[in-house]
Amino acid sequence: MTQTTTEKKYLNRAKAVGIRVRKPFFNPKAIRRHYFANSPVMSHLLTALSSTFPIGEQFFVHSVRNVRDRVQDEKLQAEISAFIGQEAMHSKAHAEFNDAWRRDDYQLDSFQAWLARQDVRSRALHPKVQLAITCAFEHFTALLGGYILRHPEILKTLDDDAVRLWMWHAIEEIEHRAVAFDTYRAVYGDEKLRRQVMRGVTTGFASLTFYSASRLFLQDKKNSLPKVGGNIFGLYMLAKMFVTLIPEYLSYYKKDFHPHEIDYTDIVNYWKKTLAEDYAMPSFADDLVQLQQPVFAENTKMPNVIYS
Repeated sequence: MTQTTTEKKYLNRAKAVGIRVRKPFFNPKAIRRHYFANSPVMSHLLTALSSTFPIGEQFFVHSVRNVRDRVQDEKLQAEISAFIGQEAMHSKAHAEFNDAWRRDDYQLDSFQAWLARQDVRSRALHPKVQLAITCAFEHFTALLGGYILRHPEILKTLDDDAVRLWMWHAIEEIEHRAVAFDTYRAVYGDEKLRRQVMRGVTTGFASLTFYSASRLFLQDKKNSLPKVGGNIFGLYMLAKMFVTLIPEYLSYYKKDFHPHEIDYTDIVNYWKKTLAEDYAMPSFADDLVQLQQPVFAENTKMPNVIYS
């Protein structure tokens, strides 16, 4: 009876402000294998990241749910509900993307089986450590999402359906980037552990991404190796992104850090409009109603911030 009452309380809770659960709108089978600038390096890197999302997003939800009953703030409770909804959609969408890519010469299954074993080990850790891990990964996804939003030259190289998937995901990662962090701070507030865990996650995330992307590249080597120009461009983009994001990454170690200290409002609003109008994504149509009219005047230009 207590469990039923609690569940109903969650269902009746007010909606979160600024975090909306949207259904994805893309055709994974329409996305070509080297969808990023015809660059195998960057395409395999993004696909490697996608292969981690179904299990990873479920772990993030699990880590927050572990301690949800200890959160007293109703605003944060509403944000947790929206966070769970968005992450569930991300997990589902990337599972569909991954399923569409299963080929005899391009397998994600063995890597995902390894991830599943790591997931079991991670869920055996103390809930505080699990939530700190989620905070660290959410910082990474927000950094990557913000970078994509600010650099339109990336999107010029993508298929329309790839844009719909990755931009939708990037926007929602920006929207809920502080939920796990605020939950951790409300329940534990252990800043030393938060920073320590980020160091471990950084090493693990970098090695995991390199390993999985390399495996995909080698599986596809007959098609990947001949595209020398595309691979050089991909390495250049990767190096540029790495250097650009170092200051934002390091900000996580500040004592007074908070995910909302980086203001993405203008650029997120711009891309919500773009996805609704130029890419016909109905899930963003409702966002336009809530946005201020001056931002979307007839001759609206892309915010200057994205050219940084």
